[in-house]
Amino acid sequence: MHGWRLAWQLARRFRRGRERSRFLSFISASSTVGIALGCAVFIAGLSVMNGFADVLQQRFLKLVPHIEFTAVEGHLQYPEAIFELAAEHPEVVSARPVIRTQGLVQKGREFVGVQLTGVDPMREHAIQDYMSPASWQALEQEGAIILGADLAQRLELSQGDKLTLVVASEEGFQAPKRQTLTLAGTFKFGGQVDHQLGYVNLTTARELTGLEHGISGVELEVSALFAAERIANEIGYQLRDYVYLDHWMRAQGHLYRDIQMVRTVMYLVLILVLAVACFNIVSTLVMTVQEKQRHIGVLRTMGMRGSGLVKIFVLQGLQNGLLGVSFGAVAGILLSWNLPTLLALLESLTGNTLLASDVYFVDRIPVQLHALDVVWVCAVALVLSLLATLYPAWQATRVEVVKAISA
Repeated sequence: MHGWRLAWQLARRFRRGRERSRFLSFISASSTVGIALGCAVFIAGLSVMNGFADVLQQRFLKLVPHIEFTAVEGHLQYPEAIFELAAEHPEVVSARPVIRTQGLVQKGREFVGVQLTGVDPMREHAIQDYMSPASWQALEQEGAIILGADLAQRLELSQGDKLTLVVASEEGFQAPKRQTLTLAGTFKFGGQVDHQLGYVNLTTARELTGLEHGISGVELEVSALFAAERIANEIGYQLRDYVYLDHWMRAQGHLYRDIQMVRTVMYLVLILVLAVACFNIVSTLVMTVQEKQRHIGVLRTMGMRGSGLVKIFVLQGLQNGLLGVSFGAVAGILLSWNLPTLLALLESLTGNTLLASDVYFVDRIPVQLHALDVVWVCAVALVLSLLATLYPAWQATRVEVVKAISA
């Protein structure tokens, strides 16, 4: 223990010695700054990746059906069988009937595409959390429709206004159906959803699609998101209806895979960037060995062994690494906490939108800081700092005492 304490004190004297050249001090400082910047940037970057993954799982997948069974033709013959199997399955949270179609909303001479979903207002739906309770209750009225806030704003529509919905006929090459609906309210979810989606009740959806009775599909919400495919197969293979089996990994799984791929690439880049920063530690210690040869010779004549010299230079390199990691971790945490504010300020100054809500599934940069990521980044930086000290420390043990003292 006494040996490590002495080595730590000598390492501090070597690192802060007044006789150090300015160039050596610059190289030493650059290694510390490089490690700090690398840690800060990657902590912030990983926090952004965490934010995107969280938004995908906790918000976006609330509206995207985890599992959906859709009739191959017309309506489902035995929808009650799906509800019974869903109620019996331990990993299914809820099941709800839907009718889906696509149409064009006409306002004057402008036509805007909309993905329309017929829902049962008497059943809970995630979208009702993003609108007023009065709007959701008004959806029970026949001929009522709820649109995304951005879509309604684009069409200059407000609650109570009439609009014309044009839906293609599913029976041959007949003229499209036109129906006048009343805007019962709007919802504000964020991202593409507010520009593309609309909701009506099941009765209105049947009139639009020409479906006389029944429903065209059933949505399931599951507790284990990444088991959606397995659950869909377990239930789907027991049905008497011919149905299309669909799940979120097939429709939106590319978003999750892209996030995970970027995260993996960031880990690799983290190691490479920190490795480059740690090369400055190698340069600093090699130059320190050359500059401190006389001191090394004196220590050897006083009885210090080679292992003692190794400790000194390893600890000197680790001091640079610890300093850089400490500043980098603090800077990374502060940057992560304030990144949304900084990006909003940048958008206001430049007038450019970083994430256009009609293109991306979010309209702001999400950030979620995980303590494990901070620990991981700091650990990688410290390990690389330690590895960078091994060669210069070994070189210090090879200094010839007589030449060093006489130098």
